[in-house]
Amino acid sequence: MEGCWRGILATLVVLAGLAASGSSYQIIEGPKNVTVQVGWEARFNCTVSQGWRLIMWALNSTVVLSVTPKEPIITNDRFTSESYEEGGDFISEMIIHDVQLSDAGHIKCSLQNSDREGSAFLSVQVVGKLSIPNNSLVVTEDEPCNVTCHAVGWTPLPALSWEIGVPVSHSSYYSVPEPDDLQSAVSVLTLTPQGNGTLTCVAAMQGLQVPESVTVNLTVRPSPLGDTDESGTSLPTWAIVLLAVSFSLLLILIIVLIIIFCCCCVSRREKKESDYQSEIRKSANVKTNKETFETKLKSGSENCGYSSEEPKTTSEWTEAASLPPKPYESSVPEERSSGHPHQGPDHHRPASSSRPHVTFYMASPKKVRNVTLV
Repeated sequence: MEGCWRGILATLVVLAGLAASGSSYQIIEGPKNVTVQVGWEARFNCTVSQGWRLIMWALNSTVVLSVTPKEPIITNDRFTSESYEEGGDFISEMIIHDVQLSDAGHIKCSLQNSDREGSAFLSVQVVGKLSIPNNSLVVTEDEPCNVTCHAVGWTPLPALSWEIGVPVSHSSYYSVPEPDDLQSAVSVLTLTPQGNGTLTCVAAMQGLQVPESVTVNLTVRPSPLGDTDESGTSLPTWAIVLLAVSFSLLLILIIVLIIIFCCCCVSRREKKESDYQSEIRKSANVKTNKETFETKLKSGSENCGYSSEEPKTTSEWTEAASLPPKPYESSVPEERSSGHPHQGPDHHRPASSSRPHVTFYMASPKKVRNVTLV
């Protein structure tokens, strides 16, 4: 009976010693985050001080590996351990072989009877397929075309880009995830080729040392419409429309200028004709007035009822009687009477039709006759 009690006491003492000794050790440096692809190996290191008794490795809160000072305790062949010593510290390394997508998660390193632990995160990438529907493309020169690249089964989704090995006048691309597949994406390249070459679709991802890529050959054939100019480039649509509108406006402007010029010419001609007709009418009116005046001048008659309002004195009558008879002329326009001599006292010349002239000779100084031409 006493022997049994002694055994129990010894066991308790050993356990207490192990607990006391284990609680005095600590983790100096825990594991670090790792990113690997499916099928690769993942390695995590945990550094502890000397005197440790048990190291436990857990994946997503499940212990997958235990390490004692003598040997590791392996429960799954994909999880193995290696040990190192550096500067008096012990380093335990856990190796995960043939990493699967389900292995992604939290990794923990802990000591028995210790509340301290080291943790890290395992990221698992899945490199899917990268493809372009056609291995060889034939397109028309200087005409826009689209090239599509598909990335299927990637985790996480890669960053898709393009390497253009053909001469182009314009190029652009965009990438979007597939709406029905969270592990797939598509990238569309839009370009206007001007020669033959290659196009490469590149998929890059963090932790992927060598980006995945796929290449396609691009063959450019001449345009069948022959709408290229001599320099080998064609005018864009907006330029053609602008030229057409400009030519139309120019034609309309020319027509308007021609109409304005014709109207000005007609107006000037009508003005000249009007001035000419006015001159003709004016000349005719002047000639008519002249003829009327001459007619009135020719048709003058004697005014027998006219008498002088000033009586003459006796001396004036005596002087007039002593003088020889003198012809008296009527006052007529100077231009009508100039240049023609007076008639003699015994002869009376009738008045000419073109030069009216009236003359009266008085036999006696007492008789005075005045003539008024009307």
